[in-house]
Amino acid sequence: MQTGLEDQLGLYQKRIPIFTRSVKGNFRRFKTAVLVVAYAIFFLLPWLPWSRLDAPSQAVLFDVLGRRFLIFGLTVYPQDVIWLALLLFIAAILLFFVTGLVGRAFCGYFCFQTLWTDFYIWIESKIQGERPARVRLFRQPWNREKLLKIGGTHALWILASFWTGLTFAAYFAYAPQLLVDFFTGQAAAAAYITVTVLTLATYAAAGLMREQICTYICPYGRFQSVMYEPETLAVHYDAQRGEGTHGRASVRSGRGIVVERRSRERAEATVAQERRRINRNSGERALAERHEQGLGDCIDCGLCVQVCPVGIDIREGLQYKCISCGLCIDACNTIMDSFNFPRGLIRYDSEKNLASATPSAPKLAWKRLKIIGYGVALVLMSAYLVYSIGTRGSFDRAVNQIRQPLYVVLSNGDIRNRYQIRITNKAAEDQVYVISVRGIPEAALDVGHFREITIKPGHSGLVQASVRLSPELAAQTKHFELLITPKGKPAEARAEKIRFDTPGLRP
Repeated sequence: MQTGLEDQLGLYQKRIPIFTRSVKGNFRRFKTAVLVVAYAIFFLLPWLPWSRLDAPSQAVLFDVLGRRFLIFGLTVYPQDVIWLALLLFIAAILLFFVTGLVGRAFCGYFCFQTLWTDFYIWIESKIQGERPARVRLFRQPWNREKLLKIGGTHALWILASFWTGLTFAAYFAYAPQLLVDFFTGQAAAAAYITVTVLTLATYAAAGLMREQICTYICPYGRFQSVMYEPETLAVHYDAQRGEGTHGRASVRSGRGIVVERRSRERAEATVAQERRRINRNSGERALAERHEQGLGDCIDCGLCVQVCPVGIDIREGLQYKCISCGLCIDACNTIMDSFNFPRGLIRYDSEKNLASATPSAPKLAWKRLKIIGYGVALVLMSAYLVYSIGTRGSFDRAVNQIRQPLYVVLSNGDIRNRYQIRITNKAAEDQVYVISVRGIPEAALDVGHFREITIKPGHSGLVQASVRLSPELAAQTKHFELLITPKGKPAEARAEKIRFDTPGLRP
């Protein structure tokens, strides 16, 4: 019976542990800088004080019970949901814009999964040692050393995960009080549930699953190709330069040149052997000799694979698993420098440039219709969001005419229209609002006992109003203005132009 491909591979592929090698270079320094800044913002922001009269002195507080978000001096209420919609739109367009220019740069440097995985790998390397030591520890049987190092690594991972979950919860409560209540058993059940779930999720995602999150769970890697164009910059291996006509690396034998691909286990030996040979000559001469033998610039050391956090070989071409972190570029440049070879064998470049007969220096190709469109949308939506936040008043108002019926003719001939007034207080304290009219006599407005209405922060007040005019005055009145004024703040008064219906003004 013939065995199918599914039977050979199985439904799921067994995970092969990835032990990354540390590397130095520009991209590694940039990743570290982003990680430090991101962690400083996330872990320190809930502890930043900010003086408020009606809420805890915390710079960023998501007050769910009070139905408001306090972000420094800005108070956001559910009525401001348009801001959330704009933020989501801006985030999506920004992602498309950046991807069209430099591929998955967001994944490589700014994604939460990348940041936390990077930190957990750092913890692992500090306890268990560099890559060779970690590989050796993984392969050796369980003993005291392995138990202490593996156990210590996981203990620190769990501690970091716990502090991540507790910090997240601190955004939804006064951080100093939450910390005391949490460890004294007085916090709300939601706090313990949230911290527990996030601790387990962070530990699993950053410590245990790592690259599997990017490969199997995150959808971005699957649909990123839709946003790629031949001009998009991404991490590429220059196969034309690296492979030559006879391949990458070589060993000498009595019969001439035998080309072979070095295994990862022999990478260190290959580098040492090749370095000793090349150091006897200048880099240019050694490179010329390789080219004469039909060899490419790649010596097949395998360091680009060893530093990759998702375990791919960038020399096999553009792959959806690649997160464009640039660590393979740092590793390759380090090897090229040690042999006095030109840098850039692995680099950020475009498929279009690499496919040309003589590739030029990589450049950011932004003069494309798609990129310009993303950029224009990004600028316009960002400007509108800033304008909306900057011009928001201390309250919202809405006046709707009750149209069943449009008007009522009273027994003495007077005409009455009815209206519904909704006022939403967006200030940080209780506010009293005064309702008045302009363009008709003040006595024509009847709001019962609600000429002044007090509304709490984030809440709305509903007032039923009626306007009654004599037949003569009604015949002359098509519109009037309804004024809503915060008491003691005449400069913040807002007017709404209102229609007055009469028998002669039917729509």
